[in-house]
Amino acid sequence: MDRLRLETLLNEVRDGHTAVGDAVDRLKDLPFEDLGFAKLDHHRALRTGMPEVIFAAGKTASQVATIFARMAQAGGNVLATRASDEMWAAVRAAVPQAEHHPTARCITLSQTAAPAGKGTIGVVCAGTSDLPVAEEAAVTSRLMGNTVELIADVGVAGIHRLLAQKTSLQSARVLIVCAGMEGALPTVVGGLVHAPVLAVPTSVGYGASFGGVAALLGMLNTCSPNVSVVNIDNGFGAACIASLINHL
Repeated sequence: MDRLRLETLLNEVRDGHTAVGDAVDRLKDLPFEDLGFAKLDHHRALRTGMPEVIFAAGKTASQVATIFARMAQAGGNVLATRASDEMWAAVRAAVPQAEHHPTARCITLSQTAAPAGKGTIGVVCAGTSDLPVAEEAAVTSRLMGNTVELIADVGVAGIHRLLAQKTSLQSARVLIVCAGMEGALPTVVGGLVHAPVLAVPTSVGYGASFGGVAALLGMLNTCSPNVSVVNIDNGFGAACIASLINHL
């Protein structure tokens, strides 16, 4: 239930097109629906502008499919992140209209047009190994109503590849930059653009990268003042913040 659908329902009641009892039935699962193993926050989009999202890791395929189906029945867009192939098979059986994004490890269902963002979100990744996190950010951003441009494999080891994308970088309203290893890319991008840069450290790298901690610390110590940092591998979180910025 988001603001637009709630206003539509109230207008239908006011105009006599929907009975009060029918409206109550449609609102009865607010603010949440209790499935026993999960409590679905159908009210979240109305409060925050962003619907609840299914973090699939740690759940069973059956649980993910049940949650996905109930959220689909509520009428909004649905996103499951960190979903396995087994989970995708279960969701597809329950909701045939759902879409799978294997690189992003996401499952989506688009049922309503989200309000359009004001500009483009640029999603940039240092190497092909960072693509799963970058794709998660891109899929999330698109489902939230944003135009997205994905720029892949432009790490600082071959900085000419990044500079060749300068026009795209500078035309973005907000950028999400994903990098592992030493995590230098967001600082470089931040020095090239007049826009917020959301840095996403990835768990890509050899032993001394400590599963992304080295990139995280490097990004937190950035000397580019327009760079802010989210958690390791959190493409979803970066997309949520980028979408909020792009809708302001």
